[in-house]
Amino acid sequence: MRSLAITAAAAMLVLCSCDTIGSDFQSIGEKFAPPSPQEAAQWAVDTTDAENMRRGTVLLGTSAFGGAAPYVKLYRFYAKDIKDPLVQAAAITALSRFGDPADALLLAEKLAPAAEGGENAPTTSKGGSAFPKVRLAAAIGLQRLHNKDPIVVETMWRRLQDETEEPETRVELAIGLGQYAQDDVFQALCAALDQSELSVNVAARDSLTQITGVDFGLDKIRWLGWYATTPESRRFVAQPPYLFPTFQRHLVFWDYVIFWDIPRWESPGVPRGLADAGARSTYPAGSAQPAAVPDATAPR
Repeated sequence: MRSLAITAAAAMLVLCSCDTIGSDFQSIGEKFAPPSPQEAAQWAVDTTDAENMRRGTVLLGTSAFGGAAPYVKLYRFYAKDIKDPLVQAAAITALSRFGDPADALLLAEKLAPAAEGGENAPTTSKGGSAFPKVRLAAAIGLQRLHNKDPIVVETMWRRLQDETEEPETRVELAIGLGQYAQDDVFQALCAALDQSELSVNVAARDSLTQITGVDFGLDKIRWLGWYATTPESRRFVAQPPYLFPTFQRHLVFWDYVIFWDIPRWESPGVPRGLADAGARSTYPAGSAQPAAVPDATAPR
């Protein structure tokens, strides 16, 4: 009996190894022959499989052709009405890349406080999402869509001030508020310097420097003192151009070993709706070429 158990265990190990090897070869094959645009579109509208919908939406949203009008219409529909939070988050990300400044209103709507019932309640009466992933996607998306409508800006800074919100979402909101050089945003960012998470404090300080052109670190008293002693007409005249942030790093040896999947990074850019007033890159020349970066969990 013991011998039989050992034999069975060995057989299972071989089978699992074969499955893993087969999966690896399938992954390599998909890199050399990635899904076609038709396949991505079919996945995106596969209402029988939420994972296919998510993968298809991610592929469309990171493709060169993902800004076509029918796709943007699909992103809007999913961002507004789809029930699956991962599909909705993927649609929000795609919409922030290819949508219009008016779409910032939809993204701001998803930041509304969660309904009673926690994450089991998918939306609030005002259209907000109870899912942290959706609110995080909306906060990041609002860095790419500029809209000075008071509903957008006020929703952003009120959610930043709400410490029941996830810290990572408040960080992204603080970064996004760097687009809006105005008094209510300044006061909200100053208040965020007192929050308990250092990451939120640092993001708020960076955005304060962005909208004012000065830097007093994390010292809220100095920031408020500067505000009180600076004429209103001179408070926000020295801000540098705002660029939405993107992930970048230098390529290393192992990146080139996997020659079929060499990473390419998207460059920072000016949000849609914000006039380009001499925007400059915040990254040195010679970094990897800009490109849309597929979701790490997208099919490979």
